[in-house]
Amino acid sequence: MGRGHVKKGVKADEDHDCRFVGTPIPDGEARRRWPARYPKKPRQGNSITNGAAFEYEDLLAKCHYERAEVEGFVYNLHDDVYVKAETGKPDYIGRIVEFFEAIDGEYYFTAQWFFRVEDTIIGSVGDFHDRCRVFLSDEKNDNVLDCIVSKIKIVQRDPEQKGPIPSCDLYYNMSYSVPYSSFTNLSKDKSRAGSEESSTVSFEDAVDTSNEETLSEKKTTVLDLYSGCGAMSTGLCHGAHLAGLNIETMWAVDMNKDACRSLQLNHSEAKVRNENAEHFLALLKEWEKLCEKYSGSKDLDLEETMQEDNSEDNDDADSDEEFVVEKLLDICYGDPAKIGKDGIKFKVRWKGYGSDEDTWEPIENLGKCEERMGNFVRWGMKTYLLPLPGDVDAVCGGPPCQGISGFNRFRNSDNPLDDEKNRQMVTYMDIVDHLKPKYVLMENVVDILKFSKGFLGRYALSFLVSRNYQARLGIMAAGCYGLPQFRLRAFFWGSDPYKMLPQFPLPTHDVVFKCGAPTEFERNVVAYDENQPRVLEKALVIEDALSDLPSVTLLETRDQLSYGKAPQTEFQRYIRASKSEIMCSKDYDAKKSRTSVLYDHCSLQLSKENYSRICQIPRRKGACFRDLPGVIVLPDNSTQRDPSKEMELLPSGKPLVPNFCFTYENGKSLRPFGRLWWDETVPTVLTTAGPHFQAILHPEQDRVLTVRENARLQGFPDFYRFSGTIKERYCQIGNAVAIPVSRALGYAMGVAWPEEAGPKMNLSWSFRPSSSLFTHPCTNTSQDLLLKFSSNLLSLHCVILM
Repeated sequence: MGRGHVKKGVKADEDHDCRFVGTPIPDGEARRRWPARYPKKPRQGNSITNGAAFEYEDLLAKCHYERAEVEGFVYNLHDDVYVKAETGKPDYIGRIVEFFEAIDGEYYFTAQWFFRVEDTIIGSVGDFHDRCRVFLSDEKNDNVLDCIVSKIKIVQRDPEQKGPIPSCDLYYNMSYSVPYSSFTNLSKDKSRAGSEESSTVSFEDAVDTSNEETLSEKKTTVLDLYSGCGAMSTGLCHGAHLAGLNIETMWAVDMNKDACRSLQLNHSEAKVRNENAEHFLALLKEWEKLCEKYSGSKDLDLEETMQEDNSEDNDDADSDEEFVVEKLLDICYGDPAKIGKDGIKFKVRWKGYGSDEDTWEPIENLGKCEERMGNFVRWGMKTYLLPLPGDVDAVCGGPPCQGISGFNRFRNSDNPLDDEKNRQMVTYMDIVDHLKPKYVLMENVVDILKFSKGFLGRYALSFLVSRNYQARLGIMAAGCYGLPQFRLRAFFWGSDPYKMLPQFPLPTHDVVFKCGAPTEFERNVVAYDENQPRVLEKALVIEDALSDLPSVTLLETRDQLSYGKAPQTEFQRYIRASKSEIMCSKDYDAKKSRTSVLYDHCSLQLSKENYSRICQIPRRKGACFRDLPGVIVLPDNSTQRDPSKEMELLPSGKPLVPNFCFTYENGKSLRPFGRLWWDETVPTVLTTAGPHFQAILHPEQDRVLTVRENARLQGFPDFYRFSGTIKERYCQIGNAVAIPVSRALGYAMGVAWPEEAGPKMNLSWSFRPSSSLFTHPCTNTSQDLLLKFSSNLLSLHCVILM
């Protein structure tokens, strides 16, 4: 966004309303402070024409000044001013960082610009911003002296400062950078105008590995919202561990029961709640009240707190009462007993009854169980049954926004948040606002930046910034981080004012990038600049990921199989590693580092008709329904039935080639009954495994890809297991975040965590076994493999951002 403008200059001898005051700054000092204005050698053929616009480096200076007078008012370097804008637009806001007379005698000032919130990528979305707040940017340009309108008082304040703002017109506590729409805290030297940029910080400087007190001594907690089967928090934890951060998924919330079971299966330590996010938020608020009420004796021993209380609150109960509360087991908000009223409910174990007779009871019905209620709450506080504000270090997740789907014919593009299908975005942010984590990582489809001019994406940034979170937005492709799948997704980082905002890791693999982002968000695509040096791994293809898996038929139903062959690629060797090896666990045992058991290697059971169809699809690259008998391809690449032949039927009487093949995308699509090939990648792993509208047939076997094959295309390690029906497992995997991407982001968070880390980093290094951050009890061979492949999956470079 350009600000200010260059127009015909005003010379001192023409108009005394605009002039410099005092003597020029000594030549030597001016050349030191603004070297670009004074080239060592005169430029050949350089000419400056009045009225033309120039780039910064094209305006050469005769001399610099400390002060200027405009319309009778004196302005000093570093004054904040209003600057003339185009007709009908509000004046720009800038800080004067240079006064200079150009070599042709014209008078200029250079402004470093402030952005109002509506000038940023947020625009006018969200009405919760202080109108007096502005954001300092790094953008500067030159303007003729008479563009200055008036002085303005802008003060810098701490992001967490409470109370009234000192007497001023405007204030700022963050900077704004157009690349990656970044809102970040100001470093000490950036808070004042004209300062030099802080230098690039190496990895060794950013993380002091000689410090004996490492991050891993304190466990970092994660809440995975809309968690699905847990891919986002899994990758986040894997990556952060590689950066030396001891991190664990402690809580997870999702409405899908099978997805919750899958997450619990792989994160035994997590407290997984199968409930909707609105009820979870209401529960958090009520839990905070209960904790305040019963926290007086929270140092009570856990065993003592939860043991059976023989007193049974008999003072409050009739001796002949039929049902007596033995203990309280759990708490929720909602209506699990279907009594028609939402509210706080406790799960009750009744004295003399087994677990099959447990019931959910409203809190108001348990007034005679005050002591047991207090014991339960204190136990819950000690075990972190539910997080209180400040307990959560990082919240991650991807709130569903079905209201933006192109399949929704009734999308509300004027007011997207009025659509209930998009309200989960609000709930997600409300939970963040309540818990106040140190870090926030949100993921969503790129359509969040397309629908309604990117309203929901702007809302997410707007909400975070209004709560004084630093924030930035990036668009990442999974294939760029070591997968044979493109999969483009939007990621939003947030961090509290006193932590370093994580960077977006640059690609590690040489993938042809198909942008897919709206023009306004093109600078949010995580990619290398044109002239930026890079060393990239070769892009992965399906063969790299799947060629070691045993052959199975469509009728395979076993949940466990033997591999049958050794891994063929680095990807396959890594993906077979055990959890303890990948997480660099102290419990790692080289002898037990790998298992010969393969889970979930079974595919969707197709109908007899569809099985007959795929058996006739040739086993070669590009094969699809077009290769079936009776199909002809027209010059415009559409298809139709061959009118010269009788339509071929299946034994059931149905056509061999279904009608939808000719109507879907006007018969031009190659996806119906499409066969994948070894040297290809897939666009995106979907939530269904039907062959009708996607290429999902195995290259050499007559079936669709198995659950495990889809899981590998998403980067799930082979030890990761899934729960539910076959269809449900496909759905969980298709909804998941690609684990190599969340792992790279987790690594970025782990690097950002130390407060001594600098504002800019260049991680142009490879994972080294010698680094103290990555030493663990692996054997040399296993360790070398882990570190080598991790370096492929994780970013070896980070976007350099201020």
